[in-house]
Amino acid sequence: MAGKRTSSRPHGGEANRTPEAEAVREYLLANPSFLTDNPDLLPLLRPEAQHSGENVLDMGQIVTRRLGDEVARLKAEHEELLANGRANQTAQKQIHAAALAMLEARNFEHLIHVVTRDLAEIFAIDTVTLCVETADDGPTQAPTGGVYVLPAGQVDRLLGPGAGSRLEGVRCGDRAIFGPAAELVRSQALVRLSPSPGSPPGLLALGSRDGDKFHPGQGTELLQFLSRLMERLFRAWLDLSN
Repeated sequence: MAGKRTSSRPHGGEANRTPEAEAVREYLLANPSFLTDNPDLLPLLRPEAQHSGENVLDMGQIVTRRLGDEVARLKAEHEELLANGRANQTAQKQIHAAALAMLEARNFEHLIHVVTRDLAEIFAIDTVTLCVETADDGPTQAPTGGVYVLPAGQVDRLLGPGAGSRLEGVRCGDRAIFGPAAELVRSQALVRLSPSPGSPPGLLALGSRDGDKFHPGQGTELLQFLSRLMERLFRAWLDLSN
């Protein structure tokens, strides 16, 4: 059996390119992202170190190092995506559990208890409260625990006029919102509640001692869904107009 022919010419030289090698080279030149899209091939690259003089870096080593850095970057991005996916899945499960708990409330007082007591455990945070603005001649103290009365216009001052929510880290929570638990709060999520056109606006307030639990730029779709459900339940139990 005839053995595989090898060339005696220097490895890597222009004259050493076979038609197959030239085709691969042309393909890679035409598709520069191929190796990036197939990082599993990068470890196969083992360019020989060739130095033309003292303290001169071989280009093959430089390319290999850069490709290795790119693989590490892509791996880190992949792991971050997986972590975000797991966090989103956990958040969805929590919102589903919270929604079911609220729907199972036997009356309005029980609903308030679920929101201000049970949701903190479901979300694994330190406190959840409800706040409502007072009318000009309305009460200044809420009749039940976990609910706080805010001055008229305070919701817009906290969130911004017409804004739906505000998530941020804080040095300490506001006692007007979180009551005695305010000293624990290092991050908070404030979500507007508008049960009906004729009722004053309110807040669903979530506070955590974890300063990274809530932060600007975090998605609020799930919290907005929970707030809209809460508004509908308030309207049903209090017989409010839509």
